[in-house]
Amino acid sequence: MRVIVVGCGRVGAGLATRLAAEGHDVRVIDRRPGARGLLPPDFPRFHVGSGFSRPVLDAAGTGHADAFVAVAATDNANLVSARTARETYRVPMVLAAVRDPRRAGLYRELGIPTISSVRWTVNRIHRMLLHRHLDPELSFGSGETVVVRSRLPAHLTGRPLAELDVDGEVRVVEVTRGGRSLLPARGLVAEPGDLVTFAVAATALGRLRGFLDKELGT
Repeated sequence: MRVIVVGCGRVGAGLATRLAAEGHDVRVIDRRPGARGLLPPDFPRFHVGSGFSRPVLDAAGTGHADAFVAVAATDNANLVSARTARETYRVPMVLAAVRDPRRAGLYRELGIPTISSVRWTVNRIHRMLLHRHLDPELSFGSGETVVVRSRLPAHLTGRPLAELDVDGEVRVVEVTRGGRSLLPARGLVAEPGDLVTFAVAATALGRLRGFLDKELGT
């Protein structure tokens, strides 16, 4: 996945470093040349300039990006960068940091998801980029544990829901069936249309996605 990160502060550098270590194609943009010092020495793609400058965005390959994350120092810069990525470059997924909660509504009106705080932000953005179909409804601590809901795929129909539990990582905590909520009793099996609530360690979202994407044990 190609990700453009605008802003190389603690959040931007932390996110870029994590994604690059996982093998993603990450390009970082920042106005300050010295900000590169927050990245690993061998980080390959750092662009100096504004996150809404067309020449800089073109040089970073924004036109072929899968995701764009605006985490610069000011809300105004993030808003303009995010709008440019969405409206000019048609980047499929655009996220932006917002420090003033009063501005969050403006971002929402533009269809741009927002995030805030430092450690929580890195975890949250990473989740939103790589596990966006598992949308967290709640998070705890600094995002180490999350609550997500997912419609169960057809291949799990008839399977005991307990098969989705992984000790210390994934737990089925609620099922909505036919418009009614219930706590899963021992031996409860999945039925078509079940909407299941999971408590998940953030590091185990990939495991849960694997359960939902394919047959267990394959």
